[in-house]
Amino acid sequence: MTKLFSIISLVFTMNSYALFEVKESKALLQDEKNTISIFKESVDSVVHISNIGKVKRRGLFFDFNPTEVVKGEGTGFVWDKEGHIVTNFHVVQGGSKFTVNFHKDKKSYKAKLIGIEPSKDIAVLKLVDFPKKLKGLAKGNSKSLQVGQKAIAIGNPFGLDNTITQGIVSALGRSIQGISGVKIFDMIQTDSSINPGNSGGPLFNSSGEVIGVNTMIFSNSGSSSGVGFAVPINTVKLIVPQIVKYGQVKRAGLGIKPIDRSELAYYYGIQLDKGLPIGMVFKNGPAKKAGLMGMRQDRENIYLGDVIVALDGKPINSFDDIFNVLFEYKIGDTVDIKVIRDNKEKNIKVNLSEIKNR
Repeated sequence: MTKLFSIISLVFTMNSYALFEVKESKALLQDEKNTISIFKESVDSVVHISNIGKVKRRGLFFDFNPTEVVKGEGTGFVWDKEGHIVTNFHVVQGGSKFTVNFHKDKKSYKAKLIGIEPSKDIAVLKLVDFPKKLKGLAKGNSKSLQVGQKAIAIGNPFGLDNTITQGIVSALGRSIQGISGVKIFDMIQTDSSINPGNSGGPLFNSSGEVIGVNTMIFSNSGSSSGVGFAVPINTVKLIVPQIVKYGQVKRAGLGIKPIDRSELAYYYGIQLDKGLPIGMVFKNGPAKKAGLMGMRQDRENIYLGDVIVALDGKPINSFDDIFNVLFEYKIGDTVDIKVIRDNKEKNIKVNLSEIKNR
């Protein structure tokens, strides 16, 4: 009887444990299955990028056989089936050769640099040779993001390939100083762990769409402290097609050289509490054709020109402001510029044209 009771107890215990496992799996199914699905669907399109440079042997002034070394590493992702790879500018900066490694593929694939946009820390590589299967990741809409929604990063932190981290969108619309010295507007802040090596990798929403390109962290130690940033995918979607087509971003502009208010005060003794003063209007540029005025001088005096205070209703108070606002426009678009001229507000329509590097 005692033996029978023990057998019944064992069977009951085993059934209870099995039931517990079923309940536990059901409790975790919804969120875990979503994360697992995103990883499985995306990981083959997330790549490890090696930036290869040449180093001369120490003590040899004429070294005709410099050694090739890995100067830096980062993450990237497949943009399209033609083999374009998106990553950060700082991942490829200073490199002459690049190799790309895919998940569970032992071969290293050569890639060439197509173009860069340092102001947004974006670069595009193109594979020279291809793996058998190549799939571009789905792109989301960063304008529809909400604070608190799920955010997933896949990358290669500290060289640990194919690492996935999960968190939330912590904040939107952050302005962060970029590698080019110009602020990057509308950055996505996330607490998904982003560490060195994650740079250039994708940030996903719960639908498995890329919503941003992981770019940087704020940390005293250099490791993740719960504050990471990503360039929004809508900005990337403006950049990448132009680099693919032209090898660069063809930027729409006004054809002016602005001057910072602090420089205006320091060099010319003119104090302003708002706006962006126009220092120079370029000949034959859109601003000149529209009648905008820069600073001018005679033998005795310097005269303030137009001070831009808004562009299509968006406040302008610095070079960073006007650069990021104009970045959203195309060549040929018409914008409404509000300026202060002779202490009076004036609205001027300007038809934007391509601005060449000067």
